[in-house]
Amino acid sequence: MKNHLTSLLAILFLFGGLSSQAQQVIRQMPCKNQEIIHQADSIKQELAKQGFLIVKEASMTMESEYEMPVIVPLVEGSWYQFVFIGDISSKLYEVRMFDWNEKQVAYQKKQWGDVDGNVISYSYIPRFSEYHMIKPLQVNKKKKKELCGYVMLLKKTK
Repeated sequence: MKNHLTSLLAILFLFGGLSSQAQQVIRQMPCKNQEIIHQADSIKQELAKQGFLIVKEASMTMESEYEMPVIVPLVEGSWYQFVFIGDISSKLYEVRMFDWNEKQVAYQKKQWGDVDGNVISYSYIPRFSEYHMIKPLQVNKKKKKELCGYVMLLKKTK
């Protein structure tokens, strides 16, 4: 009887250890890039003059050629402005937005030589109150592992 109990406890510890490892969450890491922060502050000031308030904003560490999904709740009929600022050394920037049904509702693409190449900004007025997924992506010339990106969601108030 004692051997069965010992075996059972050993199995429980083994599975307990495995399940705790399986529950590790990948967390988004913020980044610090003074150029991007300066650009973000300038854009926020300009959009504030137009009656927009920040709903969400975050800096994020990204990897070249990989999308970074951002999920946001949007309210039907509200006017939103989404802004993505990528690393200045990247050669391509893209943002795709999907509604709850995974239908693409917005797409923007910029390249390094464009006038405001590392900034993508667009307006959006949702037809339904639901979560949307925004997927910014950047492709770096040097294939840097850690790129800085910055996202902002603003809402028109005036």
